[in-house]
Amino acid sequence: MRLNQITLPVRDIARSKAFYLTLGFRLLVDSAHYCRFLAPEGDTTFSIHAEDGEIATGAVLYLENGDMDADFKRLNAAGVAFETDPADESWLWREARFRDPDGHVWKLYFAGENRVNPPWRVKG
Repeated sequence: MRLNQITLPVRDIARSKAFYLTLGFRLLVDSAHYCRFLAPEGDTTFSIHAEDGEIATGAVLYLENGDMDADFKRLNAAGVAFETDPADESWLWREARFRDPDGHVWKLYFAGENRVNPPWRVKG
């Protein structure tokens, strides 16, 4: 597994998008409630997601593996309490959600090529 995707909740997508573009992140996905960026170097991705009201979730961290179902079974057997079973999501990622002992949200996932090149990727 490799850590390569983090999502932060934000209050104002436009303000946050401008900030991260200024830092050198490259825009991959751009919508009214969600943006995904490619890091200035390497292939790590980073996302922002609009939250209404108080931001209570904090960052969401993602562990990717090509055989995430096998990792799900292994971690589940080791006592990791998953909140969701692996599921194919509408954004073309397969995910299972769990929390660490302090309540931080993690997702075991597989996105493959769709992480960097989704069908709705920003052109240019």
